[in-house]
Amino acid sequence: MAHRPERSNRGPAAAPENRRAILLAARRLFTERGYRVPLSAIAREAGVGQGVLYRHFPTRLDLAHAVFEANFTELEGIAADETPGAFARFWNRVVDLTVTDSAFVEMVVDARRTQEDYDGGQRLRRMITPLLARAHQAEEVPATLTVDDLVLVQRMVYGVVVTAHDDAEAHRSAARAMELVGLGEISGPA
Repeated sequence: MAHRPERSNRGPAAAPENRRAILLAARRLFTERGYRVPLSAIAREAGVGQGVLYRHFPTRLDLAHAVFEANFTELEGIAADETPGAFARFWNRVVDLTVTDSAFVEMVVDARRTQEDYDGGQRLRRMITPLLARAHQAEEVPATLTVDDLVLVQRMVYGVVVTAHDDAEAHRSAARAMELVGLGEISGPA
């Protein structure tokens, strides 16, 4: 009979590895099953106990903020680009993230409802405002397009996503919705 080494409790030494495993599992399961996926499923997928998950992330929102911070960081990087076409690259990515990471939008909505100091919506607006001004100046988008319009369109795309039967339909429908509101030439993947 082969001897299997016992798994030892590495305690605090395993904390960074556990955190990474939790974040990877959460991103995967949020994407596959949505924002309300049971936290026990995330812990199981990460190979840790629920106590370990809660030690790193006391609430679902804490976990979601950590998972989706990468989305905000990526968007901020695109928004900082002052070259022509930056608005289109930014908007394409916003639409794509809305389609592929709808849990990101669910997290923002939950945070807005439950955390008075949550600034995710304002953070997105702060990114869009200078990009849109540059796009107006370069005549890349209609002069009448406002930040409020874009936020509304993004919410519309989210509605398309949550009612689609599958990812392919979500992408097709999001592209068509962009065409209908006059943003088809800068919309996300079809």
